[in-house]
Order: sequence, then structure tokens, then C-alpha cells
Amino acid sequence: MTNPGQVRRTAALEQLAQTQFDLLVIGAGIIGSRIALEAARSGLRTALVDAGDFGGATSSASSKLIHGGVRYLAMYDFGLVHEAHLERRALLHQVAPHLVNRLPFLLPLYRDGPYGVPQIAAGLLLYSAMSGFRESTARVVGPARAQAMISSLRTENLRGCGLYLDAQTNDGRLCIATVTAAARAGAVVANYLRVTELNRAGGQVVGASLESAGDGRAFPLRCRAVINASGPWTDHVRRLEHPAAQPSIRLSKGIHVTVPLDGNWQAALTVPLDHTRVTFAIPWEGMLLLGTTDTPYEGEPAEVSATEQDIATVLCEAATGLPSAMLRRDNVRFAFAGLRALPLGKGDTAKSPREHVISVGPGGMVSVAGGKLTTHRRIALQVLNRLPQSVLPRPAKLDDTPLPGAARLPPRPDNIDPDLYRHLGHLYGSEMDRVLSHAASNPKAVERIHPDGPDIWAQADYARDEEWALTPDDILRRRTTVSVRGLATAEVLKRFNASAVL
Repeated sequence: MTNPGQVRRTAALEQLAQTQFDLLVIGAGIIGSRIALEAARSGLRTALVDAGDFGGATSSASSKLIHGGVRYLAMYDFGLVHEAHLERRALLHQVAPHLVNRLPFLLPLYRDGPYGVPQIAAGLLLYSAMSGFRESTARVVGPARAQAMISSLRTENLRGCGLYLDAQTNDGRLCIATVTAAARAGAVVANYLRVTELNRAGGQVVGASLESAGDGRAFPLRCRAVINASGPWTDHVRRLEHPAAQPSIRLSKGIHVTVPLDGNWQAALTVPLDHTRVTFAIPWEGMLLLGTTDTPYEGEPAEVSATEQDIATVLCEAATGLPSAMLRRDNVRFAFAGLRALPLGKGDTAKSPREHVISVGPGGMVSVAGGKLTTHRRIALQVLNRLPQSVLPRPAKLDDTPLPGAARLPPRPDNIDPDLYRHLGHLYGSEMDRVLSHAASNPKAVERIHPDGPDIWAQADYARDEEWALTPDDILRRRTTVSVRGLATAEVLKRFNASAVL
């Protein structure tokens, strides 16, 4: 039986084949999705496509932080820190308050560590000043106070801890919310739709040939401009425009693992490993998220994975601030890898600037790669405003219009317990009633997908029908929290309806 999601996809593919668009955005990670949203809001007929799932690569494999970038102070990247502070405030309070929440961080200072107490105290004062002292309580606290906030913190040779406020998010859901906003603003969106060729007329890129991963259907799309926001695949797409295009970025792999969240965690940890790298331990979605690595990557982006050596590195580095007992390999519930797109350069990728790279090809295609999750809105506007005036007559400007879900939460239904209400409120905000509507005629939809996790089957139905999910992984990994909790078992996979799979 055809489900609403399949009907929506069929309609979207027909629109893509039949409409003359102003703009095609290739790549629906957080930056590409935001570009499509801003373009649609500016009145452009916009198409957004991705060869995989929305946010299926780097944009759901980050450290989940919306942060001012305290570690970039050591790189003297004060401009990035200032912009990040402004964006953190906007995302926290206006744009996505249901998906972004404040979180205290402790930065432990061990006797054999790279930083001293006076150095960190001065840095945190500067960090607070750059936020206007409005989003920070930065200071240095003693070992006893630090361990009261994180009972698992290793206190041997601990001189004190920097304490500061930042924020975290569910990156996958933030991307889905942005795609949803773009679609509601008029953009035509489709995942699992690969660009196989760029079409030119008079030397300019005026369209693309697309191929659907579901049924192999191929068709041309016509447009007046193209933006390439394909992240790790940026240079692959650039070579569709100009086969001799030289590399514009290099890739760095970062991996994270989740382990059970045990003990008292009122804060997250940022542990300095040297003068450029840190390791994180962050309470996230009921788990403890550990990472990240930073190593050069030269393989195919689609083949990136977290190896056993990567996992061992993360666990070993986490032991700088945590007891080894909680960092056993058999404690790992999930591991994932992502790729950073960095500016070209030599040497250690960990020391490479986190700036984004924008270029315009010989056929007029605008390409962007890199940047930070925190500043994705500003990057999107910079890219969009590189379009010619004939396509975008007036520059798009930053505004703080809330994403779907950012309004007041609906009342809690009688059949929904408080824990489930909080869980759905965090992931969907004021849109949670749309999720629960899928349970109105099916009481079993409020049953948990796995008994050890909070996600319910109504979320799976909603993901399939209204959030473009086409595979079990789309639902379990990016639209719910099942996979990151290590609960995507064989039994869970068996229960998924085959119609939800490409």
C-alpha cells in the first residue's frame, strides 16, 4: 500500500522534472538546507536535492555543539569566536530553542596538561567578554566543585577546572527542521537523488541530470543557477562542471562513540590534549558522547567509517579526564564517523583553520565547503549572496525567524507520560502534536521502538510520512535516537515496514 511519504516523493520528482527553477542546491546538509530555506524565503523557485539522506553525512556526525569556540581562542581566530557567540544566542533563544539547550562545560587543568590556571582564567575572561558577558559564567573552580558537577571526573593531579557555558543540539534533527522549513517556504526537496551531470548553455550551468536511488528514474532539471553544498563531495561536483578542476579542500575524519551515561553529570567535559586538540565527553540524548579524532582522509567520502583503531584512540584520549573502567571497549554502544572539509594546506589537520571555502566555477556554479555547524546560517547567506543579481535581485539578510517546532509546546495528552512528553518536546518542540496524531487511530504507535529507549513507533510513522525517511537508518539514526543508544537491534529492524525502504 502506498504511504503518504511515497506520494509526496512522487509529487516532488514530478515537480523537479517539470519546473523551471531559479536555483538548484546540491547537497542537503545543514548549510545546503539553510541555503535552500533562505533562497525560498527570498522568493526564488528553489530545488534542494541530496544523493543520500538529508543531513546524512557530516551534518549528523558532528560533536553536537552550538558553541562559541573556546578552543579557537588558542588559534587567535577571534572573528570566528565572535560570530559563533552571536549565532549561539540566536539559535538558543529564537531560531531553535527546542533543539538547542545550554550546557555548562568543565575544562580540567591537570599538572601535566598544556595549560596553566592563570592562562585559562584569562582566556575564559576574554571568552565571556566576546559574548558581552550575557551568555557566560566563565570562571575557574576547584577540584571539589568540579567533581560535584561530574562525579566521574578524574581528580588525580587536578589543579582546577575552567567552567563556562555553551550549548548543544541534536544536529540531525536540526537539519531535518531546516529542510522542513525550506519545504514549507516553497522549496521542492528530495533526498536519494543523485546529480550525474551538469548541463550547460552558452557556457553557463543551467541544469542537471538527476537519478533517483529508489527506482533508477533519470530526468533533467532546468534552473538559472546552481549552488554546490555537497560537503566532502564538493570537488566531485565541481569536476562535473569542469573536469580539470583542481582540489579546493582537504578532508579530515572525526569519529565519536557513545557509552552509557553513569553517575552525576551536570556538565560536559572539554579536556585539552595539547595546544590545539581537545577531547569531549558530553551528556547527549541519554548517552555520553565521546570524541573526536582529527586525522587526514583521502578515501571515498561514502566509505568513511569508525575503525577499531579510531575507537581505541577516542577511549584512550577520554581517559585523560575519566576513569578507565567506564571506557572499556564493550561499553561502546555506537560509533560514527564524519568528514570535515578544510581549506587546502599542509601539516596537521587539527591545526588547520575551520574556515569555509567559497568558489565560483567557469560555468557560474557557486561551491561552498567547510565551516562550523554553529555559524551555518551566516555561511548560507554568504553563499547565496554570491549569486548574480539577475538571479537574486536583492541580497538576502539574516533574520531570526523560528524553525518549525520553536513555538510553545502543546499541553501534555493524558495518555503520554511526562518522560515521553519531554523527549518528544525536545526533538519536535511544538510540532510534537503532529507526531502524536499518528497515534490517534493506532494505540500501538505510542509503544516504544525498543523497551530500553524513549522513542515510539509514532515517530517512525511520522518520519516515513512527513519527514522524507526512506530507509530504516534514516529513522533510527537521524530522526530518532534509537541507533545512538545502541538499540537498533535485529529485532527492531524486522519490525519496520518494508514499504519504508528504498
